[in-house]
Amino acid sequence: MGQKVNPLALRLGPVFDWSSHWFENKRYKEVLMQDYTIRKALLQRLKNAGVAKIVIDRSINSIKITAFVSRPGMVIGRAGTGLEDLKKFLLTVMRTFDKSKKNAPKLDIRVEPVKEPNLDAFLMATTIADQLAKRLSYKRVMLATAEKVMNAGAKGVRIILSGRIAGAEISRREKIQRGTVPLSTIREHVYFASVPSLTKKGYIGVKVWINRPEGK
Repeated sequence: MGQKVNPLALRLGPVFDWSSHWFENKRYKEVLMQDYTIRKALLQRLKNAGVAKIVIDRSINSIKITAFVSRPGMVIGRAGTGLEDLKKFLLTVMRTFDKSKKNAPKLDIRVEPVKEPNLDAFLMATTIADQLAKRLSYKRVMLATAEKVMNAGAKGVRIILSGRIAGAEISRREKIQRGTVPLSTIREHVYFASVPSLTKKGYIGVKVWINRPEGK
């Protein structure tokens, strides 16, 4: 089962928490689509800041969005001007769902730094995808990333690439693992991310598993 289920979904509750906190009875589909659109827009806008996770908390008349980034200074800007611009941007995104300004909820945006970027699976997968798009050697990229993660204090790391690696005619898979990554052990803090890398020869899928020690 551990090989077939997303490691984050398998550990929801005992280890991980949900990335959205709200309850909706009648407008569930609309609110879910709004959360998806907000996350997609923020990931594109804050790509250079290194977004690791976006948490959305909703109450009756307010929405709190917390962005965990590796470079918070790029988001906040001088004297908080970056946050004000980001707030205006999100309000325009949310207005596509509800065009009436009277029902616009109060928006609260917070930026939190990532303690150790080299232990975040999404940031590592994004870094690998960007390097592959720049036509760097996939073996060197995988080895360097695995070494970075283990030096940061991880128990184990697994990286899998799949697709037309290095422009090969036939699709194949390449895998590297360091340490232990027990996918079926629910109490282990296994973080997972899957990111596509668009190269000149086509897409390469990048999957990263990182087994973190508790408290990191």
